[in-house]
Amino acid sequence: MPMSKDEIFDKVRATLVDALSVDDDDVRADATVMGDLGAESIDFLDIVFRLEKTFGIKIPQEELMPRDILQNPDYVVDKKLNAAGLAALKKAMPHADLTNFEKSPEIDRLAEVFTVGAIVKFIEAKLASK
Repeated sequence: MPMSKDEIFDKVRATLVDALSVDDDDVRADATVMGDLGAESIDFLDIVFRLEKTFGIKIPQEELMPRDILQNPDYVVDKKLNAAGLAALKKAMPHADLTNFEKSPEIDRLAEVFTVGAIVKFIEAKLASK
């Protein structure tokens, strides 16, 4: 029987609580991993490792956060994603809500879309494709 969204959320929450030493109450679906939970880029390696172990899946780094798009000169102009870059990002990150990011697509703001809810949706999709 597949895991429910609530079960996935509970496991993601436990993973983030352990990895980032934050309180359970801080880990809400809309909490940003870097801004609200205080993760740094080095923490993502640990988080990904823990998620892989918890859910029995493999998570290629580029699949969760497609850095290749952010570094592609065809997509980035003056540190902002152009229309083609936004389209590529939407395709690469269907698990993330890009609504607010699209209004001002500065690549430095991309961390704002990396929420707990986005991780849950990502894990849901990975488990469904397993």
